[in-house]
Amino acid sequence: MKRRTPRTAEDPKASEPKTWSTGTPAVVSSLRHIVRRAGVGRGGKALLKVNQHDGFDCPSCAWPDPDGRRATAEFCENGAKAVASEAMTKSIGGAFFASRSLEDLRAQSDAWHDLQGRLAEPLLVDDGQHYRPIGWDDAFALVGDALRGLESPHQAVFYTSGRASNEAAFLYGVFARAYGTNNLPDCSNMCHESSGAALSASIGVGKGTVSIADLEAADVILCAGQNPGTNHPRMLSTLEAAVDAGAHMVAINPLKEAGLMAFAHPQKALGLLGRATKLAETYLQVRVNGDMALFRGFAKALFEGDAVDHAFVAKHTTGFEAYRAAVDATEWSTIESLSGIERSAIEAVAARLADTRKIITCWAMGLTQHHNAVATIREVANLHLLRGAIGVEGGGLCPVRGHSNVQGDRTVGICEKMPESFYAGIDEHVFAGKATCPREPGWDTVDAIRAMHRGDVKVFVALGGNFLMASPDTQFVADAMKKVELIVQISTKLNRGHLVVGKRALILPCLGRTEDDAGRFVSCENSMGIVQSSRGRLTPVSAQLKSEPEIIAGIAAAALGEDLVKWTWLVEDYDRVRDLIEKVVPGFESYNERVRVDGGFYLPNPAKERRWHTPSRKASFSAETLSAFRARPGHFVLQTIRSHDQFNTTIYGLDDRYRGIRGGRRVVFLAKEDMDELGVSAMQRVDLTSHYEGVERHAADFAAIPYDMPRGHAAAYFPEANALVPIDSVAAVSNTPTSKSIEISIRVRA
Repeated sequence: MKRRTPRTAEDPKASEPKTWSTGTPAVVSSLRHIVRRAGVGRGGKALLKVNQHDGFDCPSCAWPDPDGRRATAEFCENGAKAVASEAMTKSIGGAFFASRSLEDLRAQSDAWHDLQGRLAEPLLVDDGQHYRPIGWDDAFALVGDALRGLESPHQAVFYTSGRASNEAAFLYGVFARAYGTNNLPDCSNMCHESSGAALSASIGVGKGTVSIADLEAADVILCAGQNPGTNHPRMLSTLEAAVDAGAHMVAINPLKEAGLMAFAHPQKALGLLGRATKLAETYLQVRVNGDMALFRGFAKALFEGDAVDHAFVAKHTTGFEAYRAAVDATEWSTIESLSGIERSAIEAVAARLADTRKIITCWAMGLTQHHNAVATIREVANLHLLRGAIGVEGGGLCPVRGHSNVQGDRTVGICEKMPESFYAGIDEHVFAGKATCPREPGWDTVDAIRAMHRGDVKVFVALGGNFLMASPDTQFVADAMKKVELIVQISTKLNRGHLVVGKRALILPCLGRTEDDAGRFVSCENSMGIVQSSRGRLTPVSAQLKSEPEIIAGIAAAALGEDLVKWTWLVEDYDRVRDLIEKVVPGFESYNERVRVDGGFYLPNPAKERRWHTPSRKASFSAETLSAFRARPGHFVLQTIRSHDQFNTTIYGLDDRYRGIRGGRRVVFLAKEDMDELGVSAMQRVDLTSHYEGVERHAADFAAIPYDMPRGHAAAYFPEANALVPIDSVAAVSNTPTSKSIEISIRVRA
């Protein structure tokens, strides 16, 4: 294969979007990334261990692995890209940074940053100009001194990315609470917090209720607000199996996406030849944030057809009459206007729903990042309660998580407000009665950013992630970070967040998921509540790397000593950490034994068994007033989206193969009719301005691309468009940034 140097300079080109996903192009792309970044030997070894029983959990998405036998190639194109990026042998340290100032590095693209290699040694910047090497002991002492010197433990924030293992996340949460604060924001606050809040209120558990087997047994699958072809491609083989078994798949998405339309399985001969299986039999191009109205429409049609499972409703639910009254009071004209979908199309789908309880609704950030996100997801749950489509084979709710262990991190305690039982468990089993956890709720991500901006945060520690670029309102966050006295980031690769510093900043380089951790293994929880082991197999790229648990223990010991918790002893053998998790977190009984079984184990899910851990001990209908975000006349509703050449904020390249984009990321997708009305031609450059409560935010120089999508809407990639997301525009209840509901105006560049 010819080696090709990836482009890192913007020069976007556009061609016709694809109508199917994966196939041979995905295989070629996977191999190209592996060869040019990790090499044939190291990269090939890594790929053969991805998602295998004796290997490591993919550092990309959280889609579950098969319960039984696994394929030799149990990974997707984007998983291969993530592995290739992490498995690079090229590394950077003091010499790299000595010749490049922070200003020099800020001038480079995010794709360029990722290509420079793995971070190889601890680094400190205290002059605002250059990172320089620092020893591990000195780095730990510096953090410990800074934390001990704070006037209040609440002046520290401990952020977590979804990449962290259960063991690292639990230890991190214990450390923060031993220190005295619940300031534990995480990436879930910016993505799926709305799902957890909605499902907890509706069914008593903030997780999904289905397995892969359920999806393959479903009669109707509603895929709403998600793009599996790019964001979780391994889901496509499950959808293909479901469709082959007779499921009717309904895609609900404003943009026409290749991964929702058809799938060419790369491990099948016909797939490699480009023969694709049609996935979505019905494609509803709902207006952005029109999903609540659409699901209200499904319910209205079910009521009108008397297709309610009255026995289930009577036995298992509360709030039915109030919900029925809300639906009856909602006019069809309102539903059509807000959703952008005609009544006849809604009724056609509802007719299929009326014939079965084997209904699964899958969703992702297209539903979670709006002001009414929690109300929208509760409306989804209402539909399932009407049909009794929960707690049955082939039926249930399926929020599809993004990062590989973001659900596990929450399960083991990464949250600013855990239940009292969790705190009591830490007090008894970890602190042994010698100390107590703080009970006062801490800051979530948005509140932590606001506190940093006020100057109330003196020390910020990030366990993974790229906090600057993952957060909303990029300039606001950058200004906030500059006010922090010490920023500590536990990282594998250089990212833009390392380049915005206050008085001092540390980079502590850690092992990747792919690398051998002295023979030890960690564990992760996927989107369907399965906990399984993850054991890195590659030789670490640098002898100076430490594991995430070791780094957390080093900081904790330096800050607090070893009297309350024997931090160093715990991380010598991760079984000791898992023993504590078992004692504190329900569902982890016999943790060390069960996690060693091939495939791991399922955590309990009461709602799947029709046991409702709500105050009423029944599932709860909601009767929210129907709403949808709309821009003023002449403005557009912008949603941020992911390209096919990225995972979250990690940019692997500048292409988006399925949408027909090559060589650039500063693009904005618009309906052709809107472009004609604006007098904008294809590829013409425009500037975007967001509007919120009288404040404008600007992002310049985007190429306008005509795309099949509803009028009045726009789409652009994050993190480039995150600068337009107002810090104060958040979802009710969950406080999640409204990255899919941004009011913008568009101006043609002179």
